[in-house]
Amino acid sequence: MEMNKSIQHSDNRGVIRWISVISIAVPVVVAVLLFMPSKIDLASEWVYFLPHLNAVINSAATIALIFGLIFIKKGDINLHRASMTSAFGLGAIFLVSYVVYHASAESTTFGGEGWIRSVYYFILITHIILAAVALFPILLAYYYGYFDQRTKHKKIVKFAFPIWLYVTITGVLVYLMISPYYTH
Repeated sequence: MEMNKSIQHSDNRGVIRWISVISIAVPVVVAVLLFMPSKIDLASEWVYFLPHLNAVINSAATIALIFGLIFIKKGDINLHRASMTSAFGLGAIFLVSYVVYHASAESTTFGGEGWIRSVYYFILITHIILAAVALFPILLAYYYGYFDQRTKHKKIVKFAFPIWLYVTITGVLVYLMISPYYTH
């Protein structure tokens, strides 16, 4: 039994290193794509559909997260896992779509004025900050849940879940607020 725990602990450290690397690399890559002086020419206007798709993906991820919470509160681990795996998969698809869009299209400027401008930027800034830090606890929580390390999973989910839910909801809010200003 002790041998098993040390092997598992050793495996966790390696996975945690990879999760750390991914959690740092992804926000760095996204920042580079957002601020690079020239965008990648994907030879088509199709990329301008991606923000709309991203809002749908974020909405679906929000629903999957809420259902995941409902299912675990009811004690249905199988449906909880299915919901959280769906949310995780949707998050991965969103990330790819987001990277493709921001690598190839200029960012849109918010055109609202007055108090709504402050509201928009508050939501946007908190969304960006939490999205940048969310990946580590999300990946860690998913890993612990996938490998049935329930005690560790429960500890990290206390942080990961509310951040992830906030990021998916505010992603949709940011889209709804800026979508009137898209030029394509």
